[in-house]
Amino acid sequence: MTFHFTGAFLAAAFTALSIVPKTAEAAETTYPLTLKNCGRDVTFPHAPQRTVSLGQSTTEILYLLGLADKVVGTAVWIGPVIKGYEEANAKVERLADNDPSFESVVAKKPDLVTAQFQWHVGPEGIVAKPEQFEELGIPVYTSPADCTGKDNSGGGDGVRHSVFTMDQIYQEIAELAQIFNVQDRGEKLIADLKAREGAARQKIASVNGKLSAVFWFSSAELDIDPYVAGKNGAPGYIMSALGIKNVIDSDEEWPTVGWETIAKSNPTIIVAGKMDRRRFPADDIAVKLKFLKDDPVTSLMPAVKDNHIVVMDAQAMNPTIRTIDGIEVLADQIVQLGLVK
Repeated sequence: MTFHFTGAFLAAAFTALSIVPKTAEAAETTYPLTLKNCGRDVTFPHAPQRTVSLGQSTTEILYLLGLADKVVGTAVWIGPVIKGYEEANAKVERLADNDPSFESVVAKKPDLVTAQFQWHVGPEGIVAKPEQFEELGIPVYTSPADCTGKDNSGGGDGVRHSVFTMDQIYQEIAELAQIFNVQDRGEKLIADLKAREGAARQKIASVNGKLSAVFWFSSAELDIDPYVAGKNGAPGYIMSALGIKNVIDSDEEWPTVGWETIAKSNPTIIVAGKMDRRRFPADDIAVKLKFLKDDPVTSLMPAVKDNHIVVMDAQAMNPTIRTIDGIEVLADQIVQLGLVK
């Protein structure tokens, strides 16, 4: 899904701006800056000049803040970069599509490492622990969405004990803007995202409580239980925002649940993740769609028979800036499927 603005939206935005009193410009950052990040105090002696960003969402936030020239390396991607930033992204070295080595990150001589997931840089990080970078004088900033109300001590996707909200992404945008001293850009980006979410909510406000869904991210193997969205992650927020019931009741980020169980819950809609990643066979959206049509259990589900299947960029299913895209896509598809009564 792309980060886009329609003509109607821009016109409305400019009209709104014309009648709202101009606010004071954001305060300049004073360095050294110390922020509380994922339970740790992190100090930034100056605005970073060389950032290695481990995680597609955080990297895209930096691009949207106009900071692509400060990014010298990235890793952990599951799909194409947001539309309009292909050229900028092509100039940044991709250290790895998935998990980079500690040595490859350090070799870029960064003065900041950003991490979307503690799975990569955290207490049990497979790339490193934050302390390993800090011993080299490199501060680490982790997306609040991956640690606020979430336990990553067991590794993997972790367990969320509180519901994800876009406020965690807005916090990340605001803090990155402060770290780089571009607060005005951060405030504008947050306002744009909030306006898009509000418009999507309004589009299908009448379906509140009448529909249900399951979000299928992938499956390690097609003949075993799929990874589907628990209630506290980004898909839970998407469904809550649009008044849709999640048929999966689990605190796990991506629990495995059998198709027989899913079929019994009879979701109105199946949302299937589309990605470029090919870690598992079911990463391929074509494989997902064929399975749903051919499997003896899934093929009998009303959602499959009625073709109430929504294809969504898998990045929107993670707690990322793309979660707004997910809200827009699902709202649009519900309208197109004729489910708005």
